[in-house]
Amino acid sequence: MRVNPNYMPDLLTALNQTQLDAQQALLQIASGRSVNQPSDNPASAALLIANNDQATFTNGYLQSLTSVQGQLQTADSTLSSVTTALQRAISLGVEGANGTLSDDNRSAVASELQGIQDQILSLANTSFQGRYIFSGTVTRMPPYAADSTVASGVRYDGNDAVNTVTVGNGYQMAINQPGSQLFSATGHDVFAALNSLVQALQSNSGYQAAITSVRDAYDHLSAQRVFYGNSMNQAQSQVTYLNAAKLQLSQQENTLGGVDLAAAATRLTTAENNTQATLAAISKYAQMNLFDYLK
Repeated sequence: MRVNPNYMPDLLTALNQTQLDAQQALLQIASGRSVNQPSDNPASAALLIANNDQATFTNGYLQSLTSVQGQLQTADSTLSSVTTALQRAISLGVEGANGTLSDDNRSAVASELQGIQDQILSLANTSFQGRYIFSGTVTRMPPYAADSTVASGVRYDGNDAVNTVTVGNGYQMAINQPGSQLFSATGHDVFAALNSLVQALQSNSGYQAAITSVRDAYDHLSAQRVFYGNSMNQAQSQVTYLNAAKLQLSQQENTLGGVDLAAAATRLTTAENNTQATLAAISKYAQMNLFDYLK
């Protein structure tokens, strides 16, 4: 019978394999993942890459929606303040029209109305995160400025365009209305209406037409404000949808690449035991000679 006395290469190969098994088990336990590199499971690795890409897009959409919701809430709150100011202006106009005010009282009311116009001008120039929200797509400059050369006393420097933001795969949302549609719409100009009411008080005439103009501007602005309520609802619905998708992606990632910690611990113990056994065999081999095989 022939005896091969040189089986050290086989022992070294076995030792290397048991050490690799131990390292892989340790990595899985530390990372909590069964797939830490493509070679671990090429099919699962490819699916995990696609899953991670989708998760990245989802997180990006959610971040965009956080900003969108903030802007929509700011715009809606601003318009609420404007409509409240217009209600006060209407009340002042009615007060001035009743014919019982003295010249000084009418002058005081006119001054308060001018203050309301200045307040609304400031509100129309509201910004969010450094961008003016009522200037159309010209968001880096204030949309309105006082200008005595125009009839309303206020000039619009924005445009008529609408900003959109991508908040989902193939889903875009309009996130603003331009000031030309809100504060200075043809036939519903807030500043022109307030200016006419101030002039009515100053001249003590033309009250009804001026009050009607302010009421019309108020009604128009209230109707336009519905856009922001609807948009906030759409944004919240999309947030809910994306959070559900994010949870599903997380569950899929766990299914594809999660590790059974108990099984990994068992593999680690087995690998460590096999390593010790192989080392013992190598140690024993170093003490043997050919006569040991012939006994």
